[in-house]
Amino acid sequence: MQEENNPNQIQIELSEEMAEGIYSNLAIITHSTSEFVFDFIRVMPGVPKAKVKSRIVLTPDHAKRLLMALNDNINKFEDQNGNIAINEQIPPFPMGFGGPTGQA
Repeated sequence: MQEENNPNQIQIELSEEMAEGIYSNLAIITHSTSEFVFDFIRVMPGVPKAKVKSRIVLTPDHAKRLLMALNDNINKFEDQNGNIAINEQIPPFPMGFGGPTGQA
């Protein structure tokens, strides 16, 4: 069976460098009236400074779609692997970066 060309289908390319991904253990999310800004940071224990490794800017509509997609994927993950436990304690590494308080 041949694949039909669908004009609504997007071909997505993923370079080798991008496919490696970027590890993040802290996300700071801020917003204005027209956009949501997601800063992904890697914080290391005992290191008082951390750099933003990636920043993603989304419209409110796309931010809500991301929330829905993430919620769907978390539900599927938990159906297969059990509930994800969330540690409610404050992380043991320094968090005083000056600026908005984030939630990861």
